[in-house]
Amino acid sequence: MTLFIKGERFNKMNNILIIIRGGGDLATGVAVRLFRAGFSVIVLEIDHPTVIRLPVSFARAVYEGKAIVEEVEAILIPSWEKVEDTIKQGKIPVLVDPKGSCIKKLSPTFLIDAILAKRNLGTTIGQAPLVIGLGPGFTAGEDVDVIIETMRGHNLGRVYYRGQAASDTGVPGEVGGESKRRLLRAPAEGKIVPLHSIGDIVKAGEVIAEVEGVPLKAEISGVLRGLIYPQSWVTKGMKVGDIDPRGIREYCFTVSDKARSIGGAVLEAICAYLNKK
Repeated sequence: MTLFIKGERFNKMNNILIIIRGGGDLATGVAVRLFRAGFSVIVLEIDHPTVIRLPVSFARAVYEGKAIVEEVEAILIPSWEKVEDTIKQGKIPVLVDPKGSCIKKLSPTFLIDAILAKRNLGTTIGQAPLVIGLGPGFTAGEDVDVIIETMRGHNLGRVYYRGQAASDTGVPGEVGGESKRRLLRAPAEGKIVPLHSIGDIVKAGEVIAEVEGVPLKAEISGVLRGLIYPQSWVTKGMKVGDIDPRGIREYCFTVSDKARSIGGAVLEAICAYLNKK
């Protein structure tokens, strides 16, 4: 397959560079799908990621040097100069670059803002030939070219070329009949000390972690699907974990249905762009 992008000739899909801002579970689902489709993918993260679904988040590489999700390996690199070597090894580079300063240097064909901050943290429409924003906080045609709907429901994974995604309601999506109660929120400010591991079966009322000695109790029974990295500094009320009432342990360690749907939508937008070229 031969493609012409930005006046250059590409004979393989892996010569097309994609930068993803964010390494949480949804961003990682997108990265895995694009990587398997043959694209070269880079993930940009912050110094201390606050993701909770650690087993399926490439952000974990910031803490541990590497992260493997469904047999796709991502490794932390010290600088953007190591991107090419890492990609040649068949791995996804993870770079701590919260401001995205490497974007201009690497000149990607596609840029995906998957920070999911509910607001734009600095992504602009001119940073790549095609710029994609996930979820609310963007306007298609103004600060990004394309928006992908991230809210659960009928429009999940929909591709918007004009307008905005659904506004954040502040109410978490329903999983197994549970919404707000499935989330774990910090009971105090300070360092969190986990008393359980992701994948553990827990019961309502059980202490999952402590923050400065204050217990964090589960409101429902199920499997502990997510928990913020140990010893992370948290603020009172901050989302730090997630319980899946379905109780299926395998779901903790594989890309979610939501992430796969969003990844498929991103792939649709990219293929549509390439087809026009």
